[in-house]
Amino acid sequence: MNGEFVRLPVHPTFRYEHELAVRQYVEADIANLQRLLDQTTLTKADLEIKIESLQEDLACLKKNHQEDVAALLCQLADTKVCVEVDAAPQQDLNKVLEEIRCHYENIIDKHRREQECWFKEKTGQLCKDVASNTECLETSRSQISDLRRTLQCLEIELQSQISMKRALECSLLETEARYSTMLAGFQKHIDAYEAELCQVRSGIEQQGRDYAALLDIKSRLEQEIATYRCLLEKLDIKTQEQDGVFVCVTPADTMFNCTQVI
Repeated sequence: MNGEFVRLPVHPTFRYEHELAVRQYVEADIANLQRLLDQTTLTKADLEIKIESLQEDLACLKKNHQEDVAALLCQLADTKVCVEVDAAPQQDLNKVLEEIRCHYENIIDKHRREQECWFKEKTGQLCKDVASNTECLETSRSQISDLRRTLQCLEIELQSQISMKRALECSLLETEARYSTMLAGFQKHIDAYEAELCQVRSGIEQQGRDYAALLDIKSRLEQEIATYRCLLEKLDIKTQEQDGVFVCVTPADTMFNCTQVI
């Protein structure tokens, strides 16, 4: 791979499904190549049988040719004897025999050439088919070997991903258990703080009520003081504050103490 690419982290489940799909694709490809290999093997065996049949036909043709030649030679020999006995002395027997021999030899040679051409054509085509099928067979074997190696690598990587997935699942369970324990502890603290907050709120509310009661008492006392002060002013009694003590002075200069109320 090119060094410029950065491999991003992939979720183990997605990686597992991807590797499984690649493995299934490779297995299907291997199965197809195996079927092609079997078909090529059958074709090769069929071609070998055809070659053997053609070789047998050629041997049979050669044998028949030899038998035909032998029969013709025998016929020529018999014809020569008969000619020597029955032919008229004025005919050229050697010339006649030579013409007959040449005629049959031409026929035999033509037949032989035709059979050889037919055999060469058939064997050439079969050889081409065998070579093509052999090349295809070797290519298929090479592809099968490559695919098997790829499959082994993918199986190893798949097992590694499965192990990683199991490890991550165990780690996830441990993390969930740990955080569940922590959350339970936090919940206890929250409950305690809520109870304490309720107590504080109750205390504040009680203090508020006490403060309101004190304010009410203070207000009433201030009203009473104001009322008393008005009464004293009506009676022409003056009040003075000395060291936290009210001193009331009457017109006849009679003094008496009044405790200051705060």
